[in-house]
Amino acid sequence: MISQGNHTQYMRAVIQRVSSASVAVEGTVISSIESGLLILLGIEEADDSTDIEWLAKKITSLRILEDTEGRMNRSLKDTGGSTLVVSQFTLHASTRKGTRPSFIRAAPPAHSKPLYEQFCITLSTYLEQEVERGRFGAMMEVALVNDGPVTILIDSRNRE
Repeated sequence: MISQGNHTQYMRAVIQRVSSASVAVEGTVISSIESGLLILLGIEEADDSTDIEWLAKKITSLRILEDTEGRMNRSLKDTGGSTLVVSQFTLHASTRKGTRPSFIRAAPPAHSKPLYEQFCITLSTYLEQEVERGRFGAMMEVALVNDGPVTILIDSRNRE
């Protein structure tokens, strides 16, 4: 584990169960899904393919979708639900000092973009279907209808 001061570096994913979600850039919708998961992905400098493999496998198997009895008992793999992945460096905001967040912990684009792309490909492979994407580095408008609401935070270094 790599540590800087009092924090450990890791990949973060905020997973939202949605009945629909979309991403627009400059007013034009570039990706949209119906029932499934919206994944906001934050990448730090120390993240690598090990984090991607673990996270993609975990997300595809995570039983947070409803079964016929209305219980959270099914995974994306079970249901064939849709997935939309959006890169979001602000997941690594530090608010320790002052009132303006610092994003120093977020990996620079040269490191994070290839990992974002690799994550989408890996997730697509595990799901055996295409994964919708946001546009890396763009100012995006993300719209969603959270189903439940169900929102889960996963940390790849602590494996939870």
